[in-house]
Amino acid sequence: MRVLIDVFVALHIIGIASLLGGFLTQMKAMGAGTARFVPAMLHGALTMLVTGVALVGLDQADDHPVNNVKIGIKLLILVVILALVYVKRDEEKVDKGLFVAVGGLTIVNIFIATLWT
Repeated sequence: MRVLIDVFVALHIIGIASLLGGFLTQMKAMGAGTARFVPAMLHGALTMLVTGVALVGLDQADDHPVNNVKIGIKLLILVVILALVYVKRDEEKVDKGLFVAVGGLTIVNIFIATLWT
């Protein structure tokens, strides 16, 4: 079971890397006002959602305690990110404030995951 959990943790990290990496690659374009949500951001958010839900289930199945408040907040933030990226995914350019909001929420989610014990 531990190996399976570790595999899903690795996939979850790959998802966050894809989401954050997509954001960071558009930073220069954001300065020019031409930033857009790249497919890597959508795929990263979807990967995080699927692997996160799987991780919660696997942890509970393995009798590890799960902080439901923390998971709920992280899930809410991820659903907001996913909704924003999904709705605006086909637009040639995205409003700067919306783009910064997605990047900020992504970073907040990372800090919640790592600092909230």
